[in-house]
Amino acid sequence: MRLDKYLAQATGMSRKEVKKQLHAGWVLVNDQLERDSGRHINSDDQVVLDGQLLSEPRPRFLMLHKPVGYICSNDDPVHATALTLIDLPAAEKLLIAGRLDLDTSGLLLLTDDGQWTHRITSPKHKLPKRYRTWLAEPLEANAEMLLQRGIMLKSEKQRTKPAQLERISDTEVLITLTEGRYHQVKRMFAALDNRVVALHREQIGEITLDDALAPGEYRDLTQAEIDSVYAGATPT
Repeated sequence: MRLDKYLAQATGMSRKEVKKQLHAGWVLVNDQLERDSGRHINSDDQVVLDGQLLSEPRPRFLMLHKPVGYICSNDDPVHATALTLIDLPAAEKLLIAGRLDLDTSGLLLLTDDGQWTHRITSPKHKLPKRYRTWLAEPLEANAEMLLQRGIMLKSEKQRTKPAQLERISDTEVLITLTEGRYHQVKRMFAALDNRVVALHREQIGEITLDDALAPGEYRDLTQAEIDSVYAGATPT
């Protein structure tokens, strides 16, 4: 890890603040003055800032129950961002792994590990995502076949990847996707002459939204949940 990133993650300072500390001569690496922000830091290096030995920064992995009305962005001039619900140092630096629309609730994963985020968001990994969907009208009888075959969305050149559908009632369904096109769930049901009135993400890969989390609450992911993303397992 670069020294400037190490210092930022270990202290919560911005990169700009870190560089000021380096230039001022407040940073020692293995008892030697260090001003090079790009120096590579290994796990056995000792980094001291202003006389204080820093602990090796660890990536953070969180599960948030996102409520409706929050936007998945690091900053927005109009709407509150989901990151404002995280009461942790440097929460604004967390990455959102798989965004949700303003009017969509449910499972949101946050981390400062870019590689882990990529495993979730990259289409080539085909990580399944399950949504509970409420519809304005009863779903047509052959919807399962159409979704499995793939839907041609408006302004798109390729059909959607096969999607799995489970009916809960005439107007409530579970749909599982392995891709993440813009407003995909809403557009798929619109192509079936229906309308999504509420949308809630329940699961990403093997990670399921914790029932104990009320909207707006969050918790650390377990090691098993973190590792499941790299394993690429599908939901049960």
